[in-house]
Amino acid sequence: MRGSRLPWILFVAISAFGYGSGPLFAKWIYPTGFDWLDLLAWRHFLAALILGAVVLALPAGRAALRSLSLRRALTALAIGALFVANASTYFASLIWIDASLAGLMTYAYPAIVAVLSIFFAHAPSGLRPWAALGIATTGVALGVGGISAGKEPALIGLVLGVASPIIYSCYIILAARLGGESKSGTGASRGGGIPPLAAVPLSLAGTALGVFALRILAGRDLLPMPIPADALLPILGVATIAGIVPIGAFYAGAQRLGAARAALVSTVEPIFTIVAAGLVFGERLTPVQLLGGAAILGAVVVAEWEAIRPAQARRGRGR
Repeated sequence: MRGSRLPWILFVAISAFGYGSGPLFAKWIYPTGFDWLDLLAWRHFLAALILGAVVLALPAGRAALRSLSLRRALTALAIGALFVANASTYFASLIWIDASLAGLMTYAYPAIVAVLSIFFAHAPSGLRPWAALGIATTGVALGVGGISAGKEPALIGLVLGVASPIIYSCYIILAARLGGESKSGTGASRGGGIPPLAAVPLSLAGTALGVFALRILAGRDLLPMPIPADALLPILGVATIAGIVPIGAFYAGAQRLGAARAALVSTVEPIFTIVAAGLVFGERLTPVQLLGGAAILGAVVVAEWEAIRPAQARRGRGR
């Protein structure tokens, strides 16, 4: 039943809002003296520590971890390590570009995921999702192309902002396959994928290990000490609200919806980031960029109208 997709659409929307809060926390953390590599170290270390403790405390979590073979556990860790490249390019870009612009640039990834899903995952069926993808991609182009004259960010910021969604798309496809997805169906429809209670904590642990390796290569301490008092709450926020919640919710939602469809639904993230950045930091977008944001939101409505419209309307159509 199409309406049964609604809970998983909401899961992905919650994930998008969680990810969308990341740049807001970063803008609070950077003025305290932490840089993007310090932020990533604490974000993923604390996220892995907190979620790992919760999962080990749950009988279902311990059973899920025990059910994994060594190969599948190592695969989950490796995919988590790949997330380091995505997070690094994204949070580093925030040094040079506004949080609202970074949020818009990131959303080239649904189009990339859709193309990759044709070859490696479960591609969307019917014309509606593909039409919505075209609308969303147009919205992203409007957002990036509407930068006001005189506010052009540094080239390195734009390069990092473009690299992030490419890397993230590869991560999503690999994570979807970890969840059991293939060209023939989603993870939930096929079965056999790693359950979220095992996949998400292992993935976060892999990301934390990847960040530690990156810090060693950069000649930095494993963890920056101490955490500035002004950064404590934002770091806890970026580890939980922008770390554990979005990664776990997206993985669970994508198992039911498929990677490409989940990526499209999560285009609501820049809407949240734009509104929140405007309220908190006074960042403002041009009218063209606002039009792009409206197109992104409209694309999600087009793609998932059958699932999100009122149940009474669906029943009326059935009669």
